[in-house]
Amino acid sequence: MSNDAVQRIAPGTTLVIALIVLAALSRLLPHPPNFTPVEAIGLFAGAWLADRRLAFIVPLAAMALSDLIIGLHSGMAVIYGLIAFNVWLGLRLGPKPGALRVGGYGLLAATIFFLVSNFATWASGGGLGYTRDLAGLIACYTAAIPFFQYTLAGMAVYATLLFGGMAMYQRISGAAMASRAA
Repeated sequence: MSNDAVQRIAPGTTLVIALIVLAALSRLLPHPPNFTPVEAIGLFAGAWLADRRLAFIVPLAAMALSDLIIGLHSGMAVIYGLIAFNVWLGLRLGPKPGALRVGGYGLLAATIFFLVSNFATWASGGGLGYTRDLAGLIACYTAAIPFFQYTLAGMAVYATLLFGGMAMYQRISGAAMASRAA
């Protein structure tokens, strides 16, 4: 276990997992397009679950559960890979990440998500008629720009709820310094 993990406050694995599952299930509620917890749950899991296996498994399993209900799609491999990338980013947030640090990592995660997922849509054809040239790629990104605001808003809201919720839990419970949730 790294020094970062030892320095983090442990709120309890059960609470962290419950928050991730609830966030993933919130995808079932009506919401604007791309206003989802997808990016935030990976970041949160990486930051708060000391067991790196759980940090990757929990958000991916929670997303799989919600995808089974919502419906499976051809872009799942890319989306799940991006969730895993966000977990990796979360592992690098460091002990007790502050709002500015979470916001910066959240902006990076949302931007990478936008760039990679839309590139994958273009590369796969996505049934949207984009030509397989630079003009088609530009058209794909241009069509996606209006949705990016929802991606950013979703990251901001869900990161605030998850990370802010943990900060509030720590403050209320008076949790002692220890390693992250084991």
